[in-house]
Amino acid sequence: MDLVKTNKAELKSVVESQLNVLIDKVNERIKKANEGSVTGKLKQSVIDTVVDMKDIKAGIPSYADEIIAEMNKSKNKKTMRKVVEKKVKEYFKETFEKQDLTLLESALARAGSPDKKTAQEKLEKAVAIHQEDLSRLAWIFIAVAAAQFALCGIGKKPLPAAQCILLIITLIALLSAGVSTPMIDLEAKISEMKFTLLGHEVGFENQVLYYQTKSILDVFRVMIAHADLQMKAVGVLMVMFSIVFPVFKMISSLIYFYDFKGARSNKWIQFFVEKSGKWSMTDVLVVAIFMAYIGFNGIITSQFEKLQMQDQDLVLLTTNGTSLQPGFYLFMAYAENDEDR
Repeated sequence: MDLVKTNKAELKSVVESQLNVLIDKVNERIKKANEGSVTGKLKQSVIDTVVDMKDIKAGIPSYADEIIAEMNKSKNKKTMRKVVEKKVKEYFKETFEKQDLTLLESALARAGSPDKKTAQEKLEKAVAIHQEDLSRLAWIFIAVAAAQFALCGIGKKPLPAAQCILLIITLIALLSAGVSTPMIDLEAKISEMKFTLLGHEVGFENQVLYYQTKSILDVFRVMIAHADLQMKAVGVLMVMFSIVFPVFKMISSLIYFYDFKGARSNKWIQFFVEKSGKWSMTDVLVVAIFMAYIGFNGIITSQFEKLQMQDQDLVLLTTNGTSLQPGFYLFMAYAENDEDR
């Protein structure tokens, strides 16, 4: 409502343009109304003789000044403000989009928070604590497993049965943790965006553009649920050669070690113990995930550098939160220790 003071010249130009259109429309309407009768045609001929539209339009600047002066009166300002507020409310009602808030309400109930902001702060704090605990436990587990395999490799004597079983259990635990724990986080968000609209600063914070955190099992579920048969086939092959084959190999190794019911002569047991290593894709998967991390991290960083700007009219700060997660290191530890075995 302060346009009259701050942008008087621009406002006058707009008013003059609208007056010009209004005068033309009124003139056309009068002519159209007078076309239907003899009396109307006589009236129109008198109007055309007496009234010169050029003279009327010549006074548009002074008309605009009078209108702006009226707008500037406090009484009229209040009236205009009420009209504008009413129209804005009507537009809000017309453009309102109904949304299903069931999931949001459920999340608020689980977090025990009254609103979204409080719940978000509470959940982010809890996630940070659990993430720290998960990383610490993962690295402790990896260190213990590495030390265990290193000690077993020092001696030249055959491993005792108990030690062999312990190594197999450790490998199974590493594989289970590696495939079920998130391996990579892909996050791209706008940390802060501010701009000025009609003299008022408008700002947004923590606008997440893209976020995914996936384990191998999560990727498999996504691929197997895809409509494309090729995606389903790739998902099955990935699980087959990265999880199923390694598990069968470890179980077969244990059976072969004890020669359970003459298992050493069984062709399937021999295959999984002696030849299945070339079919395993655990090391390939580790490299693939690492390359995916490098690729996504590079793409997001390069694209965000183009977006990021800071000037008088717009402040845009972006954040790339792409990172490798404990699942990757657990799975890599399994692949390395499995090779050592």
